[in-house]
Amino acid sequence: MKRVLITGANGFIARNLRSHLDEFKDIEIVSFSRTNNTDELLELTSNIDFVFHLAGVNRADKKTDFERENLHLTELLCDSLALSKRKIPLIFASSTQVNQNTDYGKSKLLAEKIVKKYSENTGSNAFIYRFPNLFGKWCKPNYNSVVATFCNNIANNLPIEIHEYGHEIELMYIDDVISEFISVLYGLEAKPSINNIPFYTISVGKLSEMIHEFHSNRKSLIVDRVGSGFIRAIYATYLSYLKPEFFSYHISSSSDDRGIFAEVLKTKDSGQFSFFTSKPGEVRGEHYHHTKNEKFLVVSGDAIFKFRNIQTNEECTILSNGDKLQIVETIPGWAHNIENIGSSEMLVILWANEIYDSEKSDTHAYSINHKKN
Repeated sequence: MKRVLITGANGFIARNLRSHLDEFKDIEIVSFSRTNNTDELLELTSNIDFVFHLAGVNRADKKTDFERENLHLTELLCDSLALSKRKIPLIFASSTQVNQNTDYGKSKLLAEKIVKKYSENTGSNAFIYRFPNLFGKWCKPNYNSVVATFCNNIANNLPIEIHEYGHEIELMYIDDVISEFISVLYGLEAKPSINNIPFYTISVGKLSEMIHEFHSNRKSLIVDRVGSGFIRAIYATYLSYLKPEFFSYHISSSSDDRGIFAEVLKTKDSGQFSFFTSKPGEVRGEHYHHTKNEKFLVVSGDAIFKFRNIQTNEECTILSNGDKLQIVETIPGWAHNIENIGSSEMLVILWANEIYDSEKSDTHAYSINHKKN
């Protein structure tokens, strides 16, 4: 078992770190927060294998608050670790503001020097990370994170303020930070440099536009490319600020004698997902496309797909049902339909490679029973 001490245990970084470390069976977490007395540090550090020193304050009314939280606590912690006579690795969460002439920046810079001295005197590894603006789930909104504030307010239909639309900020995602921390903890990539962690640059205005677009997706059904990189991280952060009453939303549908049809999800450049139901004996389709492609999946029920080449009259028939899942594709130049040949309602999921546009739908009526002369 690795006994890991986390200071600032109730803070933003620590809450995310703890949730990840809880997934490891060989980790025992020892927490130190504002509810603890500094006199407890000596006992807490007596049998520790690793320290994440995340405690600190970045907003305070008095200079002494910065000195107490960022400087003196670091000094007490390092002294306690040194008294253990063991080489205990330490990660220290510092800030890029050490280069600024502020009380906060000065206190962090002095704390870094204490950590370096601890490393030199004891031979313990010390890893100092100077973080820019961090963002992710559980970050406190309306405090010192513009991402948290924008995500929280936009997700919950509250106003935001932008003073400098073009002002650029550097951002770092909390999950990337935690991944780096765990790598160091397990000795996978012990590189004490912030350059190991990806960071992103964006203007405040562009950030607000991105998050507003996430919010509008529920009406337009159009989702962005949210599967990787920065936009994935921002999207996950936005979602984390949704209140439970906003966890679900309704979509519209149309119905006729054949059944129900509904568009579910649209993409900007990779088509859309829909579904439809069909009653026994009902036929849908009876058209062809010049370019458009569709992929059908019969989830429940029994179907027969019929195809006819509009030039050669060549025919094709495919049986499909919910017991043996298969994708049935439409092919450009082939008219097609789908009939429910079962005794119960049929459910079909449909993907099309383009968003439906009534002005240029590339959908042309054609009876499968019609043969071109």
